[in-house]
Amino acid sequence: MEVMAKLLSGSDTTNKRLEFPTKSLWAFSLPAGQNSVEFDALDMLDQPWRLKISVRNKGRYPKPWISGQWSIYVHQKKLRQGDRVTLTVHEQENGVKNYRIIAERKHFGF
Repeated sequence: MEVMAKLLSGSDTTNKRLEFPTKSLWAFSLPAGQNSVEFDALDMLDQPWRLKISVRNKGRYPKPWISGQWSIYVHQKKLRQGDRVTLTVHEQENGVKNYRIIAERKHFGF
């Protein structure tokens, strides 16, 4: 199931974190009293990436973001502004969640 699909902004590719839509927080179980949780996401080559989703402690909106190995992922995949990243989750019968992260390069202005 798709958690989010996002066209990357310049700050997503240079600030070591990916701004994450609040409406996609349903896919993560943040422990009570904590503002972050780490998870592994496999890419298209089944390489695991250790990512971390965090939310603000204060303010009206949680304003989530992904960090962890995000900047390494961006560098290895040579991602730039306008490229698309999709994050999906599949929950197994035993409740374990498997995440996938897919990067798509922007080609010729589309």
